[in-house]
Order: sequence, then C-alpha cells, then structure tokens
Amino acid sequence: MTHPTDKALFLLGGLTDDDLRWIINKAKVEKLPPGERLIYEGRPINALYFVMDGLLSVVIGAKEDRELAHISKGEVVGEVSFIDSRPPLATVKALEKTEVLAISRFELNNKLHSDSKFASRFYQGLSLCLASRMRGTIRRLGYDDLSEDKIEQPEPEEFSEHTQEFLVLAQAKFNWLVQNMKYR
Repeated sequence: MTHPTDKALFLLGGLTDDDLRWIINKAKVEKLPPGERLIYEGRPINALYFVMDGLLSVVIGAKEDRELAHISKGEVVGEVSFIDSRPPLATVKALEKTEVLAISRFELNNKLHSDSKFASRFYQGLSLCLASRMRGTIRRLGYDDLSEDKIEQPEPEEFSEHTQEFLVLAQAKFNWLVQNMKYR
C-alpha cells in the first residue's frame, strides 16, 4: 500500500476536521507551469507545501543537473526547512503543470504557538512523515543490507492493520482538503 502520498497522509491523518478547515481558510493554491521553480536551493522559503496535482523534480547543483527525486500528488514539500528555518539544500521545480497548497510559515507558526493540541497533532504527523521519508531513503541507498546478520524487517507495504486504517482515513482527508481548496 505504499504510495508517494503516504508521507503527506502521515501528516494529515492525525489532524481533526477543525484543523483541516483552518488549513483551508489560511492556505492558498499556487499554480506552476512546467519549468517554474517552487523552491530555490539556498533561498529561504516562507511556506509549507502540499502537492495537490502534478509532478515536481528535486535537483541540486549550480546547473540543476543532479536530480534527486520526484514529488507527486499528496506529498509534502519544504518540511525540513520549516522545521529548522534554514534555506533548502535543493531546488524544486515543476516538470508538468502543478498545483500546490501553500500554508504560510507565519500563519502556521502562529497556529502552532497558540493551539497546543494542534501543535501536538501537527508535529506528530510531521515526525511520521519524516520517518517514512528517511526509511525510504535508507532502503533506496541500500543501507539496510549492511549487516551479515540482517534482521528480517517488513517491507514498506506491510503496514500494521492499524496503520493501514489510519492511511485510508488520511487519504479521505487529503481528498476532502483538495476538493474544498478547488471550490473555495
């Protein structure tokens, strides 16, 4: 059941309906034509993004000639820079017509500082999102094969029944969020 959207779903899945309505009221939809940059390596960003539709490329280097990853519908962008307030280490650009949901850093920080229950749910989801991304990176780089006595670990698709139920609910929340942003 692993999909690119799982990372965003971990973030959205724990949020309440009121939290999602707050996001709808504060977020903006940004449309990117192919080739447009959403994030520039080394330049501070002022938002956290969810990809609503389309495809982005993550590239590094002065000539943007080293592609690290693709980011598709449902994924989160800018979460590391949101956490540590440092400029991003890569450029993110649209490979095709793309729509993102942008939540202002200022608005999100105000909400996090004024609503401790929201903050708890948000940071728990963000932690799960980053853990999922880190596990994927480790598997992609092959670090999980370093030990001769390799401990048998479940494949990413083998989520617990509880996690699978959580992701189904989270997918519904993501779909609801996207629908409500388009008709706002």
